[in-house]
Amino acid sequence: MTGYIDPTKESFAVFRENDGPGPIHMLNLVKFRERAAYPDGRKATGAEAYAAYGRDSYPVFSRLGGRIVWRGRFEQMLIGPAEEAWDECFIAQYPSVAAFVEMIRDPVYREAVTHRQAAVLDSRLVRLRPADSGTGFGGAAD
Repeated sequence: MTGYIDPTKESFAVFRENDGPGPIHMLNLVKFRERAAYPDGRKATGAEAYAAYGRDSYPVFSRLGGRIVWRGRFEQMLIGPAEEAWDECFIAQYPSVAAFVEMIRDPVYREAVTHRQAAVLDSRLVRLRPADSGTGFGGAAD
């Protein structure tokens, strides 16, 4: 299985060009490798490597104003490919596109991301524009 781990240059360029005002939300869906795939051969589970990514990247993430605004535990795929199951599901908020870009360029973060690359078998990273919540679907009024 070939998974999605890092953004393509093209998708990242589009992401950067869409630099409107205000915060952005990033929906993260992550599936771990059973065994982490470190280039240097060090031994860890995918979950352990992802935990190292979280620990090492947090100082940069928080310094730039990032925070987790929602977290949930995957239970079942009701609509969608039955083989898709996710080990981590959360929404991270960044104050701006510029803050996200600054994070991924930070040398401390770049070192931390090696853990993510070793840990992840497949992932989805979906940019969302925060909007008011309510009680209806499809933009229906409360």
